[in-house]
Amino acid sequence: MQITSSESRVRPMSAVRRRRAIGKIATIVLFLLPSAVLFGYFVILPVIRAVYFSFYKWNGMGPLTNFIGLTNYIDILNSSHFRTALSNNMFIMVFSLLVQLPLSLGLALLVARRLKGRGIFRLIFFLPYVLSEVVTGLIWNLIYHPEIGLLNRLIQFVVPSFESVVWLGIDTVMPAMFAVITWKYFGFHLMLYVAGLQDIPAEIEEAALIDGATPWQATRYVTVPMLASTIRISIFLSVLGALQFFDLIWVMTLGGPLNRSETMSTYLIKFGFQRFALGYGSAVAVILCAVCLVFSLVYQRFALRRDTEGAVTKGA
Repeated sequence: MQITSSESRVRPMSAVRRRRAIGKIATIVLFLLPSAVLFGYFVILPVIRAVYFSFYKWNGMGPLTNFIGLTNYIDILNSSHFRTALSNNMFIMVFSLLVQLPLSLGLALLVARRLKGRGIFRLIFFLPYVLSEVVTGLIWNLIYHPEIGLLNRLIQFVVPSFESVVWLGIDTVMPAMFAVITWKYFGFHLMLYVAGLQDIPAEIEEAALIDGATPWQATRYVTVPMLASTIRISIFLSVLGALQFFDLIWVMTLGGPLNRSETMSTYLIKFGFQRFALGYGSAVAVILCAVCLVFSLVYQRFALRRDTEGAVTKGA
């Protein structure tokens, strides 16, 4: 059978395209391979090892010989200490969503466009986030000090009969800690919202005002809906941060007093490294990882999906 000239041209072209496709794939693999190796070694492998350790009663020294199956997980779920830690994580998460994020959004709407000197206000609001958690914890320990603390002194200056309060005491430690968390992190979310607002053309809100909408209606029905993708990302980061919260509480209270400010991360550190119960601590780490993973998958499936659809170009 004789091959026509058009068929002979198609075959070399298809071969060239295959070589180009293989070259692109090889380039992608070459660039991704170092990151994938590091990610696998420092993230995936530790998770696998933690799952393995969690089935043993092990103090971190010597071989793994005492296999106990799911006993560590059962003990954790039956522990009132762990339930207190979990409830504190939930406390931080819920109040972050109800207080911290709306506060950040409201201030972002003020300092993004309308407020004079907004650049200075952005700097002031963002400064606490720049401070390290250790420095922040030490500063607020002094502010909350029952005798020489600034907070008690200021209240006594206004109300002379006010008696000093142990702000990091049993009954007030979590509200006090949440105040510090809000002061520390609301500037980060504020800057996220400011960045999102800068991507919204001002003409759209101006058009709503020209059509008769009040400033509140323009903000409520035009600006905030167009900021929805940024709000969803902010909620995602806030919830994950609340579930894994560790630094400030460890610096300020070590989970005390009487475990009233314990979180899952401080609980993990205490049992895994201070009490040398590495098997038990690994089980706590697996539970914490599972909670964060399940939330991430569910949230991305139902909330972030609309933001990521079309972000990745699909080949024909």
